[in-house]
Amino acid sequence: MPEMQQDLAVNLADIEAARERVRDAVVLTPCDRSPILSGLTGQEVFLKLENRQMTGAFKERGALNRILTLTPEQSGRGVIAASAGNHAQGVAYHATQRGIRATIVMPETTPLVKITATRRFGAEVVLHGPNYDAAFAEAVRRRDAEELTFIHPFDDAAVIAGQGTIGLEILEQVQALDAVVVPIGGGGLIGGIACAVKSIRPEVRVIGVQTARLPSMQAAVGQRSPVTLAAATTIADGIAVRRAGALTLPLVERYVDEIVTVEEDEIASAILTLLEREKMLAEGAGATGLAALLQRRTSLPTRARTAVLICGGNIDVTLLSRIIERGLVQDGRLIRLRIHLLDRPGALVELSQLIARHGINIVDTLYNRAYYGVNLGDTAIDITMETRGKEQVAELLAALDENGYHYERVQ
Repeated sequence: MPEMQQDLAVNLADIEAARERVRDAVVLTPCDRSPILSGLTGQEVFLKLENRQMTGAFKERGALNRILTLTPEQSGRGVIAASAGNHAQGVAYHATQRGIRATIVMPETTPLVKITATRRFGAEVVLHGPNYDAAFAEAVRRRDAEELTFIHPFDDAAVIAGQGTIGLEILEQVQALDAVVVPIGGGGLIGGIACAVKSIRPEVRVIGVQTARLPSMQAAVGQRSPVTLAAATTIADGIAVRRAGALTLPLVERYVDEIVTVEEDEIASAILTLLEREKMLAEGAGATGLAALLQRRTSLPTRARTAVLICGGNIDVTLLSRIIERGLVQDGRLIRLRIHLLDRPGALVELSQLIARHGINIVDTLYNRAYYGVNLGDTAIDITMETRGKEQVAELLAALDENGYHYERVQ
Protein backbone atom coordinates (compact mmCIF):
# COMPACT_ATOMS: atom_id res chain seq x y z
CA MET A 1 0.00 0.00 0.00
CA PRO A 2 2.74 2.63 0.67
CA GLU A 3 3.88 2.29 -2.96
CA MET A 4 0.34 3.00 -4.18
CA GLN A 5 0.22 6.18 -2.08
CA GLN A 6 3.39 7.83 -3.33
CA ASP A 7 1.57 10.06 -5.84
CA LEU A 8 -1.06 11.19 -3.32
CA ALA A 9 -1.04 14.20 -1.00
CA VAL A 10 -1.22 12.07 2.17
CA ASN A 11 -0.72 8.49 3.24
CA LEU A 12 -1.50 6.42 6.33
CA ALA A 13 1.75 7.41 8.02
CA ASP A 14 0.84 11.10 7.63
CA ILE A 15 -2.56 10.52 9.21
CA GLU A 16 -1.10 8.50 12.10
CA ALA A 17 1.43 11.27 12.72
CA ALA A 18 -1.38 13.83 12.69
CA ARG A 19 -3.24 11.82 15.28
CA GLU A 20 -0.29 11.91 17.64
CA ARG A 21 -0.03 15.68 17.20
CA VAL A 22 -3.68 16.52 17.81
CA ARG A 23 -4.58 13.72 20.24
CA ASP A 24 -4.53 15.85 23.40
CA ALA A 25 -6.21 18.91 21.90
CA VAL A 26 -9.31 17.57 20.10
CA VAL A 27 -12.23 15.57 21.43
CA LEU A 28 -12.32 11.81 20.84
CA THR A 29 -15.92 11.95 19.68
CA PRO A 30 -18.30 9.00 20.19
CA CYS A 31 -19.47 6.70 17.41
CA ASP A 32 -22.42 4.87 18.92
CA ARG A 33 -25.14 2.75 17.34
CA SER A 34 -28.53 4.40 16.87
CA PRO A 35 -31.37 1.87 17.17
CA ILE A 36 -33.90 4.45 15.95
CA LEU A 37 -31.99 5.45 12.81
CA SER A 38 -31.08 1.84 12.13
CA GLY A 39 -34.77 1.06 11.99
CA LEU A 40 -35.53 4.02 9.73
CA THR A 41 -32.75 3.35 7.23
CA GLY A 42 -32.53 -0.45 7.15
CA GLN A 43 -28.82 -0.22 8.04
CA GLU A 44 -26.95 -0.68 11.30
CA VAL A 45 -26.23 3.01 11.80
CA PHE A 46 -23.41 4.35 13.95
CA LEU A 47 -23.20 8.14 14.37
CA LYS A 48 -19.73 9.72 14.52
CA LEU A 49 -20.47 12.93 16.38
CA GLU A 50 -18.00 15.58 15.27
CA ASN A 51 -20.55 18.22 16.27
CA ARG A 52 -19.21 17.67 19.80
CA GLN A 53 -15.84 19.22 19.09
CA MET A 54 -15.00 22.43 20.96
CA THR A 55 -15.85 24.56 17.93
CA GLY A 56 -18.83 22.39 16.97
CA ALA A 57 -17.31 20.78 13.87
CA PHE A 58 -14.57 18.49 12.54
CA LYS A 59 -12.65 21.35 10.90
CA GLU A 60 -10.45 21.99 13.90
CA ARG A 61 -8.63 18.66 13.43
CA GLY A 62 -7.12 19.71 10.11
CA ALA A 63 -6.58 23.31 11.19
CA LEU A 64 -4.75 22.19 14.33
CA ASN A 65 -2.55 19.71 12.49
CA ARG A 66 -1.53 22.44 10.04
CA ILE A 67 -0.81 24.88 12.88
CA LEU A 68 1.32 22.30 14.67
CA THR A 69 3.51 21.89 11.57
CA LEU A 70 4.40 25.61 11.42
CA THR A 71 8.03 26.62 11.88
CA PRO A 72 8.82 29.04 14.74
CA GLU A 73 9.22 31.82 12.17
CA GLN A 74 5.81 31.09 10.63
CA SER A 75 4.19 30.99 14.06
CA GLY A 76 5.70 34.34 14.89
CA ARG A 77 4.27 36.00 11.79
CA GLY A 78 0.80 34.48 12.15
CA VAL A 79 -1.74 32.63 10.04
CA ILE A 80 -4.60 33.64 7.78
CA ALA A 81 -7.64 31.82 6.39
CA ALA A 82 -10.70 32.57 4.29
CA SER A 83 -13.90 31.08 5.62
CA ALA A 84 -17.49 31.88 6.48
CA GLY A 85 -17.93 29.17 9.08
CA ASN A 86 -16.39 26.16 10.75
CA HIS A 87 -12.87 26.41 9.32
CA ALA A 88 -12.67 29.99 10.58
CA GLN A 89 -13.51 28.95 14.11
CA GLY A 90 -11.13 25.98 14.06
CA VAL A 91 -8.19 28.12 12.94
CA ALA A 92 -9.09 30.93 15.35
CA TYR A 93 -9.42 28.69 18.39
CA HIS A 94 -6.30 26.58 17.99
CA ALA A 95 -4.04 29.40 16.81
CA THR A 96 -5.07 31.63 19.70
CA GLN A 97 -4.58 28.79 22.18
CA ARG A 98 -0.92 28.69 21.08
CA GLY A 99 -0.35 32.41 21.06
CA ILE A 100 -0.37 32.64 17.27
CA ARG A 101 -2.01 35.63 15.60
CA ALA A 102 -4.95 34.54 13.42
CA THR A 103 -6.65 36.61 10.75
CA ILE A 104 -9.86 35.35 9.16
CA VAL A 105 -11.26 36.97 6.02
CA MET A 106 -15.02 36.50 5.75
CA PRO A 107 -17.53 37.61 3.10
CA GLU A 108 -19.53 40.70 4.05
CA THR A 109 -22.67 38.56 3.88
CA THR A 110 -21.51 36.22 6.68
CA PRO A 111 -24.19 35.89 9.42
CA LEU A 112 -23.40 37.89 12.55
CA VAL A 113 -23.48 34.77 14.73
CA LYS A 114 -20.51 33.29 12.82
CA ILE A 115 -18.55 36.53 12.91
CA THR A 116 -19.12 36.80 16.66
CA ALA A 117 -18.11 33.19 17.28
CA THR A 118 -14.88 33.58 15.31
CA ARG A 119 -13.96 36.74 17.19
CA ARG A 120 -14.80 35.03 20.47
CA PHE A 121 -12.22 32.38 19.69
CA GLY A 122 -9.60 35.13 19.38
CA ALA A 123 -9.18 35.88 15.67
CA GLU A 124 -9.08 39.22 13.91
CA VAL A 125 -12.03 39.14 11.50
CA VAL A 126 -11.82 41.04 8.22
CA LEU A 127 -15.04 41.39 6.23
CA HIS A 128 -14.39 41.63 2.51
CA GLY A 129 -16.40 41.09 -0.66
CA PRO A 130 -19.84 39.69 -1.45
CA ASN A 131 -18.84 36.00 -1.51
CA TYR A 132 -16.23 33.41 -0.57
CA ASP A 133 -14.23 33.85 -3.77
CA ALA A 134 -13.69 37.54 -3.02
CA ALA A 135 -12.76 36.76 0.59
CA PHE A 136 -10.32 34.09 -0.59
CA ALA A 137 -8.62 36.52 -2.96
CA GLU A 138 -8.26 39.09 -0.19
CA ALA A 139 -6.80 36.47 2.15
CA VAL A 140 -4.20 35.53 -0.46
CA ARG A 141 -3.34 39.21 -0.97
CA ARG A 142 -2.83 39.73 2.75
CA ARG A 143 -0.83 36.50 3.00
CA ASP A 144 1.63 37.82 0.44
CA ALA A 145 1.72 41.38 1.79
CA GLU A 146 2.17 40.40 5.45
CA GLU A 147 4.10 37.11 4.97
CA LEU A 148 1.43 35.11 6.78
CA THR A 149 0.84 31.37 6.44
CA PHE A 150 -2.37 30.58 4.61
CA ILE A 151 -4.37 27.66 6.02
CA HIS A 152 -6.57 26.27 3.28
CA PRO A 153 -9.90 24.75 4.37
CA PHE A 154 -9.35 21.50 2.43
CA ASP A 155 -6.66 21.54 -0.26
CA ASP A 156 -3.65 21.21 2.06
CA ALA A 157 -1.84 17.96 2.90
CA ALA A 158 -1.62 18.67 6.64
CA VAL A 159 -5.29 19.65 6.77
CA ILE A 160 -6.32 16.47 4.92
CA ALA A 161 -4.20 14.33 7.27
CA GLY A 162 -5.81 15.99 10.28
CA GLN A 163 -9.30 15.20 9.03
CA GLY A 164 -8.17 11.63 8.34
CA THR A 165 -7.76 11.01 12.08
CA ILE A 166 -11.54 10.56 12.17
CA GLY A 167 -11.17 7.46 9.99
CA LEU A 168 -8.69 5.89 12.44
CA GLU A 169 -11.11 6.50 15.31
CA ILE A 170 -14.10 5.03 13.47
CA LEU A 171 -12.22 1.79 12.72
CA GLU A 172 -11.40 1.42 16.39
CA GLN A 173 -14.90 2.28 17.58
CA VAL A 174 -17.04 0.15 15.23
CA GLN A 175 -16.22 -3.53 14.98
CA ALA A 176 -16.91 -5.34 11.69
CA LEU A 177 -17.53 -2.04 9.91
CA ASP A 178 -19.01 -2.36 6.41
CA ALA A 179 -19.17 1.25 5.26
CA VAL A 180 -18.62 4.88 6.17
CA VAL A 181 -20.76 7.72 4.78
CA VAL A 182 -19.12 11.14 4.61
CA PRO A 183 -20.32 14.58 3.43
CA ILE A 184 -18.23 16.12 0.65
CA GLY A 185 -17.43 19.78 0.07
CA GLY A 186 -13.94 20.37 -1.26
CA GLY A 187 -12.89 16.83 -0.40
CA GLY A 188 -10.50 17.27 2.52
CA LEU A 189 -12.69 15.37 4.97
CA ILE A 190 -13.54 12.39 2.78
CA GLY A 191 -10.02 12.33 1.28
CA GLY A 192 -8.42 11.93 4.68
CA ILE A 193 -11.00 9.50 6.07
CA ALA A 194 -11.00 7.36 2.92
CA CYS A 195 -7.21 7.15 2.90
CA ALA A 196 -7.12 6.04 6.53
CA VAL A 197 -9.96 3.53 6.23
CA LYS A 198 -8.92 1.96 2.93
CA SER A 199 -5.25 1.71 3.96
CA ILE A 200 -6.22 -0.43 6.96
CA ARG A 201 -9.48 -2.07 5.84
CA PRO A 202 -9.70 -1.93 2.02
CA GLU A 203 -12.95 -3.93 2.01
CA VAL A 204 -14.85 -1.16 3.85
CA ARG A 205 -16.93 0.92 1.43
CA VAL A 206 -16.49 4.70 1.52
CA ILE A 207 -19.47 6.69 0.25
CA GLY A 208 -19.52 10.44 -0.25
CA VAL A 209 -22.62 12.64 -0.20
CA GLN A 210 -23.04 16.07 -1.77
CA THR A 211 -25.89 18.51 -2.07
CA ALA A 212 -27.49 18.20 -5.49
CA ARG A 213 -27.14 21.95 -5.92
CA LEU A 214 -23.32 21.88 -5.83
CA PRO A 215 -22.00 18.40 -6.72
CA SER A 216 -18.49 19.70 -7.43
CA MET A 217 -16.62 16.52 -6.50
CA GLN A 218 -19.02 14.32 -8.45
CA ALA A 219 -18.47 16.57 -11.46
CA ALA A 220 -14.70 16.48 -10.98
CA VAL A 221 -14.66 12.69 -10.84
CA GLY A 222 -16.72 12.58 -14.03
CA GLN A 223 -14.35 14.97 -15.81
CA ARG A 224 -11.24 13.55 -14.11
CA SER A 225 -10.28 17.13 -13.28
CA PRO A 226 -11.65 19.86 -10.98
CA VAL A 227 -14.35 21.94 -12.62
CA THR A 228 -15.91 25.16 -11.36
CA LEU A 229 -19.68 25.03 -10.94
CA ALA A 230 -22.02 27.99 -11.01
CA ALA A 231 -22.79 29.51 -7.63
CA ALA A 232 -25.86 28.14 -5.84
CA THR A 233 -27.43 28.53 -2.42
CA THR A 234 -28.00 25.55 -0.13
CA ILE A 235 -28.85 24.90 3.50
CA ALA A 236 -25.74 22.69 3.52
CA ASP A 237 -23.52 25.77 3.43
CA GLY A 238 -20.61 23.91 5.04
CA ILE A 239 -20.15 21.86 1.86
CA ALA A 240 -21.17 24.55 -0.63
CA VAL A 241 -17.89 24.35 -2.55
CA ARG A 242 -17.93 25.23 -6.26
CA ARG A 243 -14.64 23.52 -7.15
CA ALA A 244 -13.11 20.32 -5.78
CA GLY A 245 -9.52 20.41 -4.56
CA ALA A 246 -6.54 19.53 -6.74
CA LEU A 247 -5.03 17.50 -3.88
CA THR A 248 -8.28 15.92 -2.74
CA LEU A 249 -9.56 14.72 -6.12
CA PRO A 250 -6.87 12.03 -6.58
CA LEU A 251 -7.63 10.70 -3.07
CA VAL A 252 -11.32 10.50 -3.89
CA GLU A 253 -10.62 8.79 -7.22
CA ARG A 254 -8.37 6.24 -5.50
CA TYR A 255 -10.36 5.44 -2.39
CA VAL A 256 -14.02 6.51 -2.60
CA ASP A 257 -16.43 3.85 -3.87
CA GLU A 258 -19.51 5.95 -4.57
CA ILE A 259 -20.74 9.56 -4.57
CA VAL A 260 -24.45 10.34 -4.27
CA THR A 261 -26.43 13.56 -3.97
CA VAL A 262 -29.37 14.68 -1.85
CA GLU A 263 -31.95 17.44 -2.32
CA GLU A 264 -32.62 20.41 -0.04
CA ASP A 265 -35.89 19.04 1.35
CA GLU A 266 -34.18 15.74 2.12
CA ILE A 267 -31.44 17.50 4.07
CA ALA A 268 -34.05 19.49 6.00
CA SER A 269 -35.91 16.28 6.82
CA ALA A 270 -32.69 14.66 8.08
CA ILE A 271 -31.97 17.64 10.35
CA LEU A 272 -35.48 17.35 11.74
CA THR A 273 -35.12 13.58 12.22
CA LEU A 274 -31.90 14.03 14.19
CA LEU A 275 -33.47 16.75 16.29
CA GLU A 276 -36.66 14.85 17.08
CA ARG A 277 -35.45 11.27 17.26
CA GLU A 278 -31.89 11.65 18.56
CA LYS A 279 -32.22 15.01 20.37
CA MET A 280 -29.19 16.08 18.33
CA LEU A 281 -28.46 19.33 16.52
CA ALA A 282 -26.78 19.10 13.11
CA GLU A 283 -26.14 21.78 10.52
CA GLY A 284 -27.10 21.21 6.89
CA ALA A 285 -23.74 19.74 5.88
CA GLY A 286 -23.73 17.59 9.01
CA ALA A 287 -27.00 15.90 8.09
CA THR A 288 -26.32 15.09 4.42
CA GLY A 289 -24.90 11.64 5.13
CA LEU A 290 -27.97 10.61 7.09
CA ALA A 291 -30.20 12.12 4.39
CA ALA A 292 -28.63 9.77 1.85
CA LEU A 293 -29.37 6.74 4.02
CA LEU A 294 -32.92 7.84 4.85
CA GLN A 295 -33.63 8.30 1.13
CA ARG A 296 -31.97 4.95 0.21
CA ARG A 297 -29.57 6.70 -2.19
CA THR A 298 -26.58 4.43 -1.62
CA SER A 299 -25.99 0.95 -3.01
CA LEU A 300 -25.38 -0.51 0.46
CA PRO A 301 -27.08 -3.83 1.23
CA THR A 302 -29.61 -4.15 4.03
CA ARG A 303 -28.21 -4.23 7.58
CA ALA A 304 -24.75 -3.05 6.56
CA ARG A 305 -22.84 -1.75 9.59
CA THR A 306 -22.47 1.87 8.54
CA ALA A 307 -20.77 4.79 10.26
CA VAL A 308 -22.34 8.13 9.33
CA LEU A 309 -20.47 11.33 9.98
CA ILE A 310 -22.37 14.14 11.70
CA CYS A 311 -19.63 16.58 10.81
CA GLY A 312 -20.95 19.76 12.42
CA GLY A 313 -23.68 21.35 14.49
CA ASN A 314 -23.15 25.08 13.93
CA ILE A 315 -26.41 26.38 12.57
CA ASP A 316 -28.01 29.80 12.75
CA VAL A 317 -31.17 29.65 14.86
CA THR A 318 -33.15 31.62 12.28
CA LEU A 319 -32.14 29.15 9.58
CA LEU A 320 -32.93 26.28 11.95
CA SER A 321 -36.43 27.66 12.42
CA ARG A 322 -36.96 27.73 8.65
CA ILE A 323 -35.50 24.26 8.25
CA ILE A 324 -37.79 22.85 10.93
CA GLU A 325 -40.81 24.43 9.24
CA ARG A 326 -39.69 23.16 5.84
CA GLY A 327 -39.13 19.69 7.26
CA LEU A 328 -42.60 19.66 8.79
CA VAL A 329 -44.09 20.61 5.42
CA GLN A 330 -42.06 17.92 3.66
CA ASP A 331 -43.26 15.31 6.16
CA GLY A 332 -46.88 16.43 5.82
CA ARG A 333 -47.10 17.59 9.42
CA LEU A 334 -47.64 21.21 8.46
CA ILE A 335 -50.08 21.96 5.65
CA ARG A 336 -51.72 25.07 4.26
CA LEU A 337 -54.98 24.90 2.31
CA ARG A 338 -56.86 27.67 0.52
CA ILE A 339 -60.53 26.80 0.96
CA HIS A 340 -63.41 28.62 -0.76
CA LEU A 341 -66.50 29.22 1.40
CA LEU A 342 -69.90 30.89 1.07
CA ASP A 343 -69.63 34.25 2.85
CA ARG A 344 -72.41 33.58 5.35
CA PRO A 345 -72.73 33.19 9.14
CA GLY A 346 -71.67 29.75 10.37
CA ALA A 347 -69.62 28.75 7.32
CA LEU A 348 -66.32 29.01 9.16
CA VAL A 349 -67.73 27.24 12.21
CA GLU A 350 -68.80 24.28 10.07
CA LEU A 351 -65.37 24.07 8.43
CA SER A 352 -63.59 24.33 11.80
CA GLN A 353 -65.75 21.55 13.23
CA LEU A 354 -64.93 19.29 10.28
CA ILE A 355 -61.20 19.90 10.80
CA ALA A 356 -61.53 19.32 14.56
CA ARG A 357 -63.32 16.01 14.06
CA HIS A 358 -60.19 14.74 12.33
CA GLY A 359 -57.96 15.77 15.24
CA ILE A 360 -56.14 18.47 13.30
CA ASN A 361 -54.98 21.71 14.92
CA ILE A 362 -55.40 25.08 13.19
CA VAL A 363 -52.38 27.34 13.76
CA ASP A 364 -53.11 30.26 11.41
CA THR A 365 -55.91 31.63 9.23
CA LEU A 366 -56.19 34.42 6.65
CA TYR A 367 -59.50 35.59 5.12
CA ASN A 368 -59.70 37.14 1.66
CA ARG A 369 -62.77 38.37 -0.21
CA ALA A 370 -61.11 40.30 -3.06
CA TYR A 371 -58.33 38.10 -4.46
CA TYR A 372 -57.68 34.53 -5.68
CA GLY A 373 -60.65 34.69 -8.10
CA VAL A 374 -63.22 34.77 -5.31
CA ASN A 375 -66.81 35.20 -6.53
CA LEU A 376 -69.06 37.85 -5.06
CA GLY A 377 -70.75 36.36 -2.04
CA ASP A 378 -67.86 33.96 -1.46
CA THR A 379 -64.64 34.14 0.50
CA ALA A 380 -61.33 32.30 0.46
CA ILE A 381 -59.54 31.36 3.64
CA ASP A 382 -55.93 30.18 3.95
CA ILE A 383 -55.68 27.75 6.85
CA THR A 384 -52.35 26.48 8.18
CA MET A 385 -52.71 23.25 10.16
CA GLU A 386 -50.61 20.85 12.20
CA THR A 387 -51.18 17.15 11.47
CA ARG A 388 -49.69 13.81 12.44
CA GLY A 389 -48.51 13.24 8.88
CA LYS A 390 -49.51 12.46 5.32
CA GLU A 391 -52.14 9.83 6.22
CA GLN A 392 -54.07 12.28 8.36
CA VAL A 393 -53.82 14.90 5.60
CA ALA A 394 -55.29 12.40 3.13
CA GLU A 395 -58.20 11.75 5.52
CA LEU A 396 -58.91 15.48 5.79
CA LEU A 397 -58.80 16.02 2.02
CA ALA A 398 -61.21 13.12 1.51
CA ALA A 399 -63.61 14.68 4.03
CA LEU A 400 -63.41 18.06 2.30
CA ASP A 401 -64.20 16.42 -1.04
CA GLU A 402 -67.09 14.51 0.49
CA ASN A 403 -68.58 17.74 1.89
CA GLY A 404 -68.26 19.66 -1.38
CA TYR A 405 -65.50 22.08 -0.45
CA HIS A 406 -63.36 23.60 -3.19
CA TYR A 407 -59.72 23.90 -2.08
CA GLU A 408 -56.11 23.88 -3.24
CA ARG A 409 -52.83 23.31 -1.41
CA VAL A 410 -50.68 26.41 -0.89
CA GLN A 411 -46.95 25.76 -1.13
